[in-house]
Amino acid sequence: MSRMTEFGSSDKTYMEKIFQLNWQIVLIIFLIAGVGFSMLYSAASGDLSPWASRQMLRFGIGVILMLIISIIDIRFWLKMSYALYGISFILLATVDVLGSVAMGAQRWLDLTLFQLQPSEIMKIVMVMALARYFHGLEVGDAGRVRYLVIPLILILAPVALVLRQPDLGTAGVLGLIGAVMLWLAGIRVWQCLIFSFSSIAAIPIGWQFLHEYQKQRILTFLNPDLDPLGSGYNIIQSKIAMGSGGLFGKGFMEGTQSHLNFLPEKQTDFIFTMLAEEFGFIGGTTLIGLYALLISYCIFISFSCRSQFARLLSMGLVVNFFLYLFINMAMVMGLLPVVGVPLPLISHGGTAMLTVLIGFGLVMSSGIHKGVYINRRGASLIM
Repeated sequence: MSRMTEFGSSDKTYMEKIFQLNWQIVLIIFLIAGVGFSMLYSAASGDLSPWASRQMLRFGIGVILMLIISIIDIRFWLKMSYALYGISFILLATVDVLGSVAMGAQRWLDLTLFQLQPSEIMKIVMVMALARYFHGLEVGDAGRVRYLVIPLILILAPVALVLRQPDLGTAGVLGLIGAVMLWLAGIRVWQCLIFSFSSIAAIPIGWQFLHEYQKQRILTFLNPDLDPLGSGYNIIQSKIAMGSGGLFGKGFMEGTQSHLNFLPEKQTDFIFTMLAEEFGFIGGTTLIGLYALLISYCIFISFSCRSQFARLLSMGLVVNFFLYLFINMAMVMGLLPVVGVPLPLISHGGTAMLTVLIGFGLVMSSGIHKGVYINRRGASLIM
């Protein structure tokens, strides 16, 4: 028999919720993170310092946050969505005034204990805010023009702030996440076409506003041999390392391109290249298979949710995760320009690691509370 409670909270205890966690997702996350620890250990030539040990600590903190977030009622996250978006937006605006400058970009806030990158947090909370907004609309209203003004502001405002840092890659990811959320919410086909053609038409205009190094990255992507010892060096070395791995790789800690320091940023943006050199095609495809399995479980959770908020939230976070890994892998293969997008759960980095795990916590919260139906005013029925 199904059990229904109106306007009430779930009578599940926290222990019951823990047992209902999708432990397959947790296991896959641990497996992928374990690959990351191994590669960071290899990048340091057989030493846990400085990268692997810090990554393990961040992962431990992130897993605790993920599990706490996953057992909190999904209606709490619906209520907090706009507030979290506002806080994140303020942090993003603060970067422009008080942010730390590194490698020519102003993207981080120095909190003494760690460096916080608000643009990474914005990827999560923007999905939450858009999911709440579209959850509150009548069926069919998402495609009406007058209802698109607010979500466009929610998307374009942080994109504009991120472009000022400047961080073209993250701004593009935020724009793509927003566009997919609009499509998932049900905007009409002709509106998608107008958005797509407008974006293409704006490319010549946007080119004029790019910084010189950003233009150089795009030109290098089109022809890496244009400056093989300068802007084209990274991608040329990446292709050499990846190709030299062959089918089975050179062996753990035996990669010559990475360990002889020909491969730049091997612990962050180009860590997948190092993995491909040491473990070859088999190692690379195995990691991709783990990512695909993780995404599949999350999509299944999204389809099983009764509330529009939980469906949009979980699917939007899946899209965010997919864009992380697709852009990073395409970048190191020379299929996209080089941008600062890490490989999730693998690359060394604090904010990206924590936000990815927080995202999975929200997805699993959607799964635990998948039977909760929330009407447009926030009242709920629990089946």
